[in-house]
Amino acid sequence: MLLSESQEIAMGQESDPSIQAQFGVYESEAMQAFINEKGQMMAKTSHRPELKYEFKILDSPVVNAFALPGGFVYFTRGIMAHFNNEAEFAGVLGHEIGHITARHSARQYSKQILAQVGLVAGMVLSEDFRQFGDLANQGVGLLFLKFGRDNESESDRLGVEYSTKIGYDAHEMAGFFNTLSRLSGGPEGRIPTFLSTHPDPADRNVKVDALADKWQEKVKSTQFKVNRNSYLRMIDGLVYGEDPRQGYLENDNFYHPELKFQFPVPANWLFENSPIQVQMAPKDGKALMLLTLAQEKTLDAAAQATLEQFQLQMVDSRKLNVNGLSALEMTADQVQQQDAQTQQQQQEPVRTLTYLIEYNGMIYKIMGLSLRPDFNTYRSTFLNTMTRFNTLNDPSKLNRQPERIKIETVTKSGTFQQALQAAKMPTNRHEELAILNGMELNGPITKGTLIKVIRD
Repeated sequence: MLLSESQEIAMGQESDPSIQAQFGVYESEAMQAFINEKGQMMAKTSHRPELKYEFKILDSPVVNAFALPGGFVYFTRGIMAHFNNEAEFAGVLGHEIGHITARHSARQYSKQILAQVGLVAGMVLSEDFRQFGDLANQGVGLLFLKFGRDNESESDRLGVEYSTKIGYDAHEMAGFFNTLSRLSGGPEGRIPTFLSTHPDPADRNVKVDALADKWQEKVKSTQFKVNRNSYLRMIDGLVYGEDPRQGYLENDNFYHPELKFQFPVPANWLFENSPIQVQMAPKDGKALMLLTLAQEKTLDAAAQATLEQFQLQMVDSRKLNVNGLSALEMTADQVQQQDAQTQQQQQEPVRTLTYLIEYNGMIYKIMGLSLRPDFNTYRSTFLNTMTRFNTLNDPSKLNRQPERIKIETVTKSGTFQQALQAAKMPTNRHEELAILNGMELNGPITKGTLIKVIRD
């Protein structure tokens, strides 16, 4: 074990601000209070109650939950949307606390397989761009830890133990694995984020069910909470899916209603939006574009800071206007490293094209990069996006609102599909809503039952 407890805590504290900046914390006092209350209660019953735990719900539609060393636990609003009672939530919460109490990340670090993933950059960039990782990640690293099955099984055991000790029915945790499996398209389908970072043996729910029986016998209580209705009422109004207020892609154009700007995205490029940056790249990974906000107050200061931050050498620059906005265009090359090992990895230098654009009291930085031999191939694509950055005035784009989960009461007994029809949910979303509610379309449902629907 190469990490001390103080080092674990320091790792979590160092990463936490970046995670909050990357995703944003979901704005719901009730839900943040809920996860903190249940988390602190569970932490006290854990094997490391002395740690200072922090629990947050992130503003991301991705279905995921993860923990960092030292007591930092994160749930996305995407996974909160897919829980159907407090007991399911408590089981996953215990699982994530289990990773911390069992020091799984410290063990992984000691084995030198702690993975720092640059979000979409890790997905879309080819190996040629690994040497430029700092630029691609914009200094933001997120520790999504992939644990082995032994660690996952240990966290499952601890999740059952901790959730049972604070009074929840851990059988519901086993049931939530079925929701995750359905999200993945079944056993033959794709793997969602939660499962890709948490390997899921086929018999996992069976093992958790058996563990729940054993722990309920140990606790010797006849009453274990599920709390379905109270949980559903708490998430009434939860933003579902992508939030267009934070920017959205439509017909190869990106619109940001809050900041009131727009620009085109190259056709067929991969695209990722987050609160701190927009990333775009072709599927072959031979180029990358990033949009961020510069911290400096002037175009010249922002240009100089970009050169220093990413160790670039100026090739040329000029002042210009972009659709009436003051701007600076800069071409720069990556400075070659001197040590032999780095030079061996950097066979070709990277060339960048950066547009710094003043708008509404801020400086927007759009950076395009590729290896120098490919730069001229992509330069016109970079320019098409950069020179078409513009103000957003279209009311239909500015007023776009997110979809939200609404909790409604079934008015007539029948099948779940009939309940969706009565709620006037479009047929093409019935299967999605069945998964969201943890139900089958042809399954029975009784009058008075609360269900999730999706409303604008």
